[in-house]
Amino acid sequence: MEYKKNQTVEVKIEDMSENGEGIGKIDGYTLFIKDALQGDVVRAVITKVKKNYGFARVNEIIRPSDDRITAPCKNHKQCGGCQIQALSYEAQLSYKNRKVFNDLVRIGGFDQEELRNIAEDIIGMDDPFRYRNKTNFPIGRDKNGNIISGFYAKRTHDIIKTEDCLIGIEENKIIIDIVLKHMEKYGIEPYDEKTGKGKIRHVFIRKGFETGEISVCIVIKNDEIKSKINRKKYDFLFFEGEKELANQLGKITYVRNVIININNRNTNVILGDEFHVMWGEPVIHDVLLGMKYEISPGAFYQVNPSQTEKLYGTVLEYADLKGNEEVWDICCGIGTIALSLSGSAGKVHGIEIVEDAVKDAERNAFINNVDNAEFICGAAEEYLPYNKESIKADLIIMDPPRKGMATEALDAVLFVSPPKIIYVSCDPATLARDLKYLCSNGYRLIRFRPVDMFPHTVHVETVCLLERK
Repeated sequence: MEYKKNQTVEVKIEDMSENGEGIGKIDGYTLFIKDALQGDVVRAVITKVKKNYGFARVNEIIRPSDDRITAPCKNHKQCGGCQIQALSYEAQLSYKNRKVFNDLVRIGGFDQEELRNIAEDIIGMDDPFRYRNKTNFPIGRDKNGNIISGFYAKRTHDIIKTEDCLIGIEENKIIIDIVLKHMEKYGIEPYDEKTGKGKIRHVFIRKGFETGEISVCIVIKNDEIKSKINRKKYDFLFFEGEKELANQLGKITYVRNVIININNRNTNVILGDEFHVMWGEPVIHDVLLGMKYEISPGAFYQVNPSQTEKLYGTVLEYADLKGNEEVWDICCGIGTIALSLSGSAGKVHGIEIVEDAVKDAERNAFINNVDNAEFICGAAEEYLPYNKESIKADLIIMDPPRKGMATEALDAVLFVSPPKIIYVSCDPATLARDLKYLCSNGYRLIRFRPVDMFPHTVHVETVCLLERK
C-alpha cells in the first residue's frame, strides 16, 4: 500500500530511534513518530513520506505503553531538551543500554554475543532531576512582544518560554527573573538572530554543586567600536544599568561572579572569546573526587556532578593503575580526568584545544599540589601526529566531543600503541565508528559501561576499555 502525507494511520510502536522517536511498521513500511513511546498504540498523522520510511506525529494515544508516565514538565513536548521525559526512568535506562549496544553492532560491526559477554549495566541516578550544573538560556520576544527566556523548540530557534527547568538548578528562575525585569526597565533589546539586531543573547549560569558557588554570564552583542576599546582603561558600560544589574545578581546567595561575554558573530555558538568581569571573581570553585577545581566561564566541565564521580570512578577502575604509568588524557578540558588519575600514575599529560581550559587545568594542578601533571594547549589531531615519535604512553584516555576523534588523532594513537586505551564517549554512533577503526588496527574491546549523565534526554555517556592485541 502507498502512504500519503496527512494520512491518518493506527500503529503499534515497537522500538525507539536514536532521537527518541517511536518506531512502528504498517505492512513493512516504517514510520518514525514524534512523542510516541515503545509499547504505545497510537493514531498518527503522516507528515513526510519517503520511499521506504516516513515520519508522523501522534494524533491520539489509543493504548499507552506500560512505561508511559505523566511527564512532570508541561513543556517537555515543545522543548528540545527532555525528549523522553514521558518514559519511566527504568525504561529510559533500558533504552540507553540498547542504544549503545545496537550502535556497537550496527555501526561498529561487533559480534552481539561477544558484546553481551563484556557489557556492564548502565549506571543511573537515584534522583534524575535538578542535576544540571550549567544551563544556557536564550533571550528573545514572544508573539506578543514580551521579553522571554527558555529553550529552543526541537529543530528550531523558536524560544519556548520556561520559567523553571526541572533538570536545572532552582536558582536559575531567580536569576533569569532579575535579568528580564532589568531589560524591561531599561528598554534593553534581546538579540534577534534574523535581523542581527539587539543586545542580550543568552544568560549562561553555572553552579559548583559541592561549594554552592554560582557564576552568571550574560552573553551580548556589543557595539563594534566599543569592542576595540580597552574597557579597563575607559570604564564604559556595555548596556544601561549594567552595574545595577551586577549588584542585584551579586546579592543572591552563593553568586560569586557576574560576567559579560561578547559574541558578535552571526552563529549559533553561544559564547564568544571575550570575557569581562562585572562583579566578583573570574572563576568559581567546585570539588570532584576530592580534588578542588577552579572553573572559568568558557571551560568545559561535566554538567552532572554526581554522575561525573561515577563516570570517573569507572575510568579509574578500568585504568587499574599501579603507580608508575605514563598516562595521556586527550581532550582533557580543565584536567578533571587527568588530575583524578594523578595520584595513581607516575605522570599524567593532558591535551586540550581551549586555552582558558588549559590555564584552568594548570591552576587546578597547582591548588591540589599535583606535581606529576602537565597540560598542553593544542588540537589532538595536530599535536599527536606531529609529536607521536616522542610520546610514550602506558594508557591513553580519549574523551572527545560529540563528533568523536579525528582520524589523524586515532592514527597517532595507533602509532604510539599504548597497552591500554580508555575511550569516554558522549555519542554512541561516533564511539562505534572510532572503536571499529581502533579494533581493526590492533586493539580489542574488553569492557564497556554506559553512564546516564543526562536523564530524560536521549543522550548517554559510555566508558570503554580497549587492550592492544
